[in-house]
Amino acid sequence: MKPAVVNARPRDAASLILYRQGDHGVEVLMGVRHARHRFMPNALVFPGGRVDPTDHKHPALTELLPETQGHLAQKATPGRARALGIAAARELHEETNLVLGELRGGQLVPALHHLHYICRAITPPPRNIRFHARFLAAPAEAAQGEIKGSGELETLRYFPVKEALAVGHMAGITAKVMAEFLRWLELPQEHRHTRELVVFQRQDTRVRER
Repeated sequence: MKPAVVNARPRDAASLILYRQGDHGVEVLMGVRHARHRFMPNALVFPGGRVDPTDHKHPALTELLPETQGHLAQKATPGRARALGIAAARELHEETNLVLGELRGGQLVPALHHLHYICRAITPPPRNIRFHARFLAAPAEAAQGEIKGSGELETLRYFPVKEALAVGHMAGITAKVMAEFLRWLELPQEHRHTRELVVFQRQDTRVRER
């Protein structure tokens, strides 16, 4: 008899798309998840991870822009929305050594105003590990430091978008989020915060936010 599949409750998480203009177009910071990871092993992903309890009261150098806060708070409390921003900056630092903000006494104090909301995605059931991930973006020049992996992500570097999509071990949902990011990037800045928002759910289907 096969064991019953656990339909786990999605855990809040945040990923950060750090981007820059390279010689061959837009480049994004990505890495390959270690083969020992239970969730998406060997997959090419953006830096990110789940929200920690300490993220809710963590100090910040600057706060989220009103539009970013508003987009995150559509499906979260205001406090949880802020914690998602903290988590994105913290995971970037933990996984890549880059600092979005300042280090004070060895502690990251994020500059949250650099973060822009892209979309969200919910790991579809049935899975025993599920996340409700929010994807944020920030320009590479907002982050300081030398890229240095912690071991969670391998082959950590800026990938030209076309190369990243052609690597062959990018998860389908990551490719879909990349497409949403490129749509956002192509919009005039004054139209980005008024665009239609989407969520990926039910087998990674693109659905308009209500």
